[in-house]
Amino acid sequence: MSNDSKLEQIRNSIDAVDNQLLDLISKRAALAVKVREIKNSSTGQASFYRPEREAQILKRVTDANPGPLPDEQVARLFREIISACLALEEQLNIAYLGPAGTFTQAATLKHFGHSVLTTALSGIDQVFREVESGNCHYGVVPIENSIEGVINHTHDMLINSNLKICGEIEMRINQHLLSKAAALDAIVKVYSHQQSFGQCRAWLDNHMRDVEQVAVNSNAEAAQLAGKDPTAGAVAGEAAAGLYGLNILARNIEDDPINTTRFMVIGTMAVPRSGHDKTSLLFSTPNKPGALHGMLACFSDHDVSMTRIESRPSRRGMWDYVFFVDVEGHVEDPNVAAALRQLEERAAAVKLLGSYPRAVI
Repeated sequence: MSNDSKLEQIRNSIDAVDNQLLDLISKRAALAVKVREIKNSSTGQASFYRPEREAQILKRVTDANPGPLPDEQVARLFREIISACLALEEQLNIAYLGPAGTFTQAATLKHFGHSVLTTALSGIDQVFREVESGNCHYGVVPIENSIEGVINHTHDMLINSNLKICGEIEMRINQHLLSKAAALDAIVKVYSHQQSFGQCRAWLDNHMRDVEQVAVNSNAEAAQLAGKDPTAGAVAGEAAAGLYGLNILARNIEDDPINTTRFMVIGTMAVPRSGHDKTSLLFSTPNKPGALHGMLACFSDHDVSMTRIESRPSRRGMWDYVFFVDVEGHVEDPNVAAALRQLEERAAAVKLLGSYPRAVI
């Protein structure tokens, strides 16, 4: 059999599999419509988006993935199927730190898929307000970067907001030097977010030491500004280059090859257990020796693993701090619940920020 004949047979087999896929996806969508009908007929406010259920599905399919597609690609395909089916039940509107082309937008679409509506906002505080007001179902904001550390504005908003953390997203961040110019030596100033400047400090020092750095609210805003000035550059992602018609003069200029940013999904509803969860909380300590040690012992006493701790000024008085903590497990897990009860007895104040599924690939 000739190679052309072999290829024709394979293409016929692909067509047959595609027809099976279409049939199965249509059946899944029809089941989503039935879910909508049942929930709409029930009393009380229906919750269509179930973060814990989606996390369970994605974990199950990636655990069962036989290859040759990598787990990340399988998760992405199923995320889009879930997103399209959920849109038949309810069209979600997700607020994010904009404008279009930010890494936060990319994180939003990674987590919710492309079948949601998105609302780009110019500040983290605006994302919180849009979700609090009910204008958007959920919001996505950055909370920490593996190189530059925490996003202080997000932490400050969490102190006073009644919103809950409903999910997390981890994204590998690739920074590029973008410009209308054809070469680096034509650039006299570079725009970017302050975090991105920090993530690319060594490269910028080596290649653009004498070029003015101008911090702006987002990478996408930086790309917008660079698009209006042929002598300007921007540190931003590849999506921004396409959106604003910029050349990529240097790729992957971040100092750390595994540069990753963590984003939080914020909403109004508590999330049930998924089986692979995290819990975020904040607490303040009484003003006495050994107070912080006593707070942290609450977790070790109940075999709860703490994955992160950060401190921030409480703004209630000089040298008064609150501590942000992430632990493994869900608030409904017996050991986590016991640790929190003990913490509430010892701490000056405790606030549960949310239990939510751990980031999927």
